[in-house]
Amino acid sequence: MSDLEKIEAIKSLKHRYLRACDAKDVETFRACFIERGAIMDYGQLGKHEDADPVAEIFREVALKKESGKFVILDMHHAFHPEIRVVDNDHAEGKWTLAFRQLNMTARTETVSSMEYEDKYVVEAGEWKISYCRAVPLWSMTRPLGESVEVVQGWGLGT
Repeated sequence: MSDLEKIEAIKSLKHRYLRACDAKDVETFRACFIERGAIMDYGQLGKHEDADPVAEIFREVALKKESGKFVILDMHHAFHPEIRVVDNDHAEGKWTLAFRQLNMTARTETVSSMEYEDKYVVEAGEWKISYCRAVPLWSMTRPLGESVEVVQGWGLGT
């Protein structure tokens, strides 16, 4: 596999991770990380040394419903990837994240910008994330006015 093919596989992995976050797909989210020992540093959300606890937090927060509707709605858009292949089984990457979250209980919208710093390894023949650090750049939270109606689509997870 050429370095270009490795980079494309890593981009696909990151996109799968982001899509899983937004679709509330806990299993796909978890599958993006190595089986054991992934370092995940999400700043205020905590630092963990395995993906299982983060997947459980994700399950509790992202899948929480009130009156049959999800409480938290997320949108992750990552771009400007810089991926460096270290060797056949290791790579490093940086991404800029544009993040948007609606909290339907608090009736707020948060918009923020972050930088992801990642490390990737090949495990069982597939690229996986072994290290993920989200570095906040800025954030803004504002209220959703009473006239704002949020319609939840049918494409969200379970």
